[in-house]
Amino acid sequence: MIPIRKWTVVLLVIIIAALSVSGCLGTKTPVTPVQSPPTLLLDYHRTGGFAGIDDHLIIFNNGAGIISTRTANREFQMNESETEQVQQIFRDAGFDSLEEEYLPGPGSADLMRYRIVYENKTVITEDTAIPYPLQSVIRELNAIITARLRPDTVPGLLPAIRT
Repeated sequence: MIPIRKWTVVLLVIIIAALSVSGCLGTKTPVTPVQSPPTLLLDYHRTGGFAGIDDHLIIFNNGAGIISTRTANREFQMNESETEQVQQIFRDAGFDSLEEEYLPGPGSADLMRYRIVYENKTVITEDTAIPYPLQSVIRELNAIITARLRPDTVPGLLPAIRT
């Protein structure tokens, strides 16, 4: 005859085994795909000028954006169509074929300096040396900053793209 203490241990082992096996018999939880983190689409920085401007615009490939100025910071979300519009601006300008620097000669105090990183390519320029194709890019990026910083801006709307 087995003593009660041993029966208790055997019964306890059977209960633990049954509980651990029963957890495996349920429905399988679906595997959720691991989402990769967003990648940087655009990093635009304009500085200088007489007023000492320091504006920074970052847009990720998922449409998430951040604007940082001397006086304000704002996060925003662009929809897929707006993100495509930004990409089209760069394609139309032939950004991938531009040189890395367009800088004026000496004596260029109080000019605005622009650093644009788009899809891992960086272009730096200053007022009076901006090549024609890059002028529309800078104009549109400035318009995005201005529109997104206004308190009455409707989230999800880009300023009208000029042609």
